[in-house]
Amino acid sequence: MNDVGLSTRLPDPVARARALGPAIAAVGDEIEKLQDFPEPLISDLHESRLFRLLLPRSLGGEEVEPWVYVAAIEEIARHDGSLGWNMFVANSSALIAPFIPFEAARTIYGDPRGLISWGPPNQHKLVAAPGGYRVTGEWHFSSGYRQATWIGAHGNVVEADGSLRRNRFGRPTVRTVLMPKAETTQIRDWRTLGMRGTASEGYSVADVFVPETFSGTREDPTLRRDKGPLYAFTMQGLYACGVAAVALGIARAMLDAFIELAATKTPRYLARLADNPSVQSDVARREADIGSARAWLVEILKDVHGRADEVEPIGTTDRARVRLACTQAIHQAEKTADWVYKAAGTSAIFLGTPFERRFRDIHTLSQQIQAREAHFENVGRILFNGDPDGTFM
Repeated sequence: MNDVGLSTRLPDPVARARALGPAIAAVGDEIEKLQDFPEPLISDLHESRLFRLLLPRSLGGEEVEPWVYVAAIEEIARHDGSLGWNMFVANSSALIAPFIPFEAARTIYGDPRGLISWGPPNQHKLVAAPGGYRVTGEWHFSSGYRQATWIGAHGNVVEADGSLRRNRFGRPTVRTVLMPKAETTQIRDWRTLGMRGTASEGYSVADVFVPETFSGTREDPTLRRDKGPLYAFTMQGLYACGVAAVALGIARAMLDAFIELAATKTPRYLARLADNPSVQSDVARREADIGSARAWLVEILKDVHGRADEVEPIGTTDRARVRLACTQAIHQAEKTADWVYKAAGTSAIFLGTPFERRFRDIHTLSQQIQAREAHFENVGRILFNGDPDGTFM
């Protein structure tokens, strides 16, 4: 392993992801049962460096283009949705690295197995203290907690006088603090329909002191240390790309499994599925649905990346385009999965088939905020009116 700080990007992350496919598929049942990634797979994943696709090169990361990232995550998700999910979340969490002091980031990512996990922001407060912050509270939906070495917490900062710290835009600032996982307490609360292997559980923190150096805020782009077009994308935008990639991977796997099934299955009183004109037409339409959604997402990512500034964040219109393409991809993937499940008939209802876990996984994914129908409304509003209040992410 090369030293942190050197450019260590390896060729073709998608090929690396594809090479791991058989090993991932072989332990899919174990991942779901244990809600963790067993050895030797987890070591192979770290060795592949696929957890570091969005980490800056200054920290030994890959810093790949967004469309390469999407393709690699999609490839992993074809074989296991939970693993694809936790891999994209670990990559998304690495986007905090350019916003914290370099030495702190090197402490976290100098460990070849260093990963960050956190739950989404809630109403908890970070209490300012000399040299840092005191943290107490619970956070949930922390995908990858079991693989992580460091845990994050987001919150508004309460100053010594009881007032809320405000950013340069006058709004209460949201700050992220990072602490070793040993300073948190696991909450085993991940009992879900699908995506069971992610173990997106909760954690609690009781009066932990976090030094200022292990904190940062992404609200002010002028504080970003690493430059380049990748980091001009918002974290929310790249997060949505990860969800879209997982959805596309699951849908692709289900459609491939159906095509294989249709070559041999002859339902009672009917012709072989593969010879049914209606099935043939629908398979072609589903290919077009997910293929065009993926192609449009890639087209937009390439266009936005090609025009992105080294320092300034991408503008509102480009943020809206990325959001729209991601939401469309998620919805087309869900549509494809639903069609496959219905078309496969009773072949899809039994545990252990290529369909049932993926069906559960994509319908768990579809409940996540990135899949909301409201994104279409929000993007439409932006297209008509712009973003005068500056709140669109």
